[in-house]
Parts: sequence; C-alpha cells; structure tokens
Amino acid sequence: MAMAFVGTKSLFHVSSHRSNPPAFSFQISHFSYNVALLRSTSLALNRKRQSYSPIRACGLPDKKDDGGRINEPASVSGSENRVSWLETLSTFANNNFLPLALVTGVAVGIANPSLGCLADRYYLSKFSTFGIFVISGLTLRTSEISASVEAWPVAVYGLVSILLLTPYFSRLILQIHLHPQEFVTGLAIFSCMPTTLSSGVALTQLAGGNSALALAMTVISNMLGILAIPFSISKFIAAGVGIAVPTKELLRSLVLILLIPLIFGKILRESFKGVADFVDGNRKLFPRISAILLSLVPWMQVSRSRSLLLMVKPEIFLAAIGMGTFLHIALLAFNALGIRTLAAFSGGNKSVFSKRRNVSAVLLVASQKTLPVMVAVVEQLRGALGESGLLVLPCIAAHIIQIIIDSFLVNFWSTSDGSSNNVKVT
Repeated sequence: MAMAFVGTKSLFHVSSHRSNPPAFSFQISHFSYNVALLRSTSLALNRKRQSYSPIRACGLPDKKDDGGRINEPASVSGSENRVSWLETLSTFANNNFLPLALVTGVAVGIANPSLGCLADRYYLSKFSTFGIFVISGLTLRTSEISASVEAWPVAVYGLVSILLLTPYFSRLILQIHLHPQEFVTGLAIFSCMPTTLSSGVALTQLAGGNSALALAMTVISNMLGILAIPFSISKFIAAGVGIAVPTKELLRSLVLILLIPLIFGKILRESFKGVADFVDGNRKLFPRISAILLSLVPWMQVSRSRSLLLMVKPEIFLAAIGMGTFLHIALLAFNALGIRTLAAFSGGNKSVFSKRRNVSAVLLVASQKTLPVMVAVVEQLRGALGESGLLVLPCIAAHIIQIIIDSFLVNFWSTSDGSSNNVKVT
C-alpha cells in the first residue's frame, strides 16, 4: 500500500512535470514580465501627467479653444496680473523714493496736522536735519574727491556758478508778485542755496558722467555755502524786503546744524573700517533713510502752516510751481551757455570743458539747488522773511521738479549715446 502510494506520488510528480513543458513556462514568465512593465509604464505616465497638470480652481471645468488647447481660468490670469502690478508699483517706488517721501510728508501734514505740530513742538526738525548731514559724512569717500583733481577748472566754474552767479536769479524772482508773497520769497531763498546733496551725484552716475567731479563740487559747495548763504540772503533778498537778517547767528547755526554733523559722519567713516564697510555695503539704505528724515521737515512745517495753506488759491500755487520749473530750466540754459563759452576759449574740442563726462557733471550739479539746507536756513530765520511753511512749500515742488526734468535729460543723453554708437558700428 505504501509502495503504491509512493509510486503514485512519483508518477504524479512526473506527470505534473511533463504537463508543463519548457515553452509554456517561458510564455508564462514572459507574460508576467509584460504585465509588470505595463504597470510601471502606466504609473510613470500618471506621475508625469500629475506633475505637469495645471493648477485650477475647484469646480471650474477646463475650456478648450478652437485648436483644442485648454484655456486657464480667469482667476489664474487675474492673480498673475496682480503680481505684475505689484512689481511695477514696487519698481516705481524704489526709483522715485525721495519724491514720493516728500509728497507723502506734505499730504500727511495737510490731512492731519496734529501729530506734525506735536513733533515740531519738540524740535524734531533739528534732529532730522542733523541726521541727514551725518549720513552725508558717512557716505563721503575720500578717494572719489581726490580723483576729480584733473578736472579742477570745471570744478571751479561749477562752484562759482553755484555760489556766486546763480544767486542773482533771486533778483528776477522777487520782481514777481503773488499772494502770499512767501511763495516768491521762498523760491528766491532757494536760488541762493548750494547744490543738492545726493541727487546731482546720482544722476551724474546714471548719465555716465564724472561722478568724482560731481561729488567734489557737491561737498565743497555745501561747505562754502555755509559762509556764502547768509551774505547772499542779506544782499539779494533781505534788502529787497526791508528786513535785516542776523548773519552771525545764521552762520553759527548753520555750522552747528550742517558742518559739524558732516564732519562727525566723516570722522566715523575714517576711524572705523567696519562702519565704512557697512555703509558701502548698504548704499541704497542710507539715501532712503536720508529721504525719510528730509520728508519729516516739510511734514512738520506744512502741519504748522496748514490753516494758511488752505487759504491759498490753487491757481496761485500752480503759478508758484511754474516759477520753480522756469527757474530750473533757466539755470540749465545758463550753465550750458557758460560751459560752451569756456570750451570755445580754452581749446575747443580738446578742452576739459568739452569732455562729455565733465559737461554732464557740472551741468547737473550746478543747476540744482538743495532742499535740506534751505529748510535749515528757513528754520533759523524764525519767521523773519515770512511763514516757514509757505516759504518751504513751493521749494518742495521745485526740488521734485528739478529731479524729474534732469531724469528726462539723463534718459535723453543715454538714448542719444546709444543711437550714435549704433551709427558708428554700422
């Protein structure tokens, strides 16, 4: 029985082995391999399809156009438009930070003057002006000043134009009569100021001009301007309105508020290498801080003079803005004529006055007037020539206008240079 069972098992084993020939076994294994390959390919295609599937809002079906392509929902394109608008606004704000800060300060002062009056009561304007000139000293590089020695005749003309010649335009401005007369007086004071602290140098760099020359004229004119401003105001403005300006007191105040902070910032930069490295590594940050500090001053002055400003007719304010525009265009024309005349008498095309880099530097720097120094001067006058807010307001507009006009001028120079280069290449 046992033998029969063993025999039967062996026979079953043999018969089962014979019932699966090698060809059939190879077919089964090949079929299993194809199934596994098909599954892996399907999973890979599904993953690829999921990774490249567009993000769609829930419940929004795909819409196909005539070509069979799937159109994105309106919500996706709307979000992209919002992002592009935000990027455009951010770029505009970065490129026009100073004008926007000044306009914002004036608007806030007119809308809600209580906080500005409180800040003015605690002399915040003096601290902000002090901070502006400390930043100017921190960002001042000695190497850039020494690099402008080669073009010293151009620098001399620029300084003479800024401090001695352009203040004569105040006589012409005072011939205009407006009500309130502080608008005219303020622009006359503005024409006696030295050049801008940062705008002229920045625009010179954008124009590809001699930035070292521009910086040298900026620093020297602001330092010498502390000595020249009191006498210019006394000669050109105070005599015309019948008021004696305290020249000694004004000079002492300008030294304390402008010159000492500038020297202090420069000493900090030269004494500590870490300070210089930090300032140079944040060249965009410090001008913005300076712009914010500058906007605090007109904010406080406009807040203090809000009641008087609301009494001014809009057409009179527009007339004052037009006067500021005309003043800057007249200064540009005057300096352009002076540069061309000196170039003709000093060697023509070989003269230092004919080099484009020098011309752009002196034309931009010598035709601009600084607002911070003007604000400091008006603060020290203590109402001797009129209400401070009314004196400063048209000058804020004139300061913004001169930056806008010179920006267009720099853009025109860049475009003309590009077209001339193309002509030379072809």
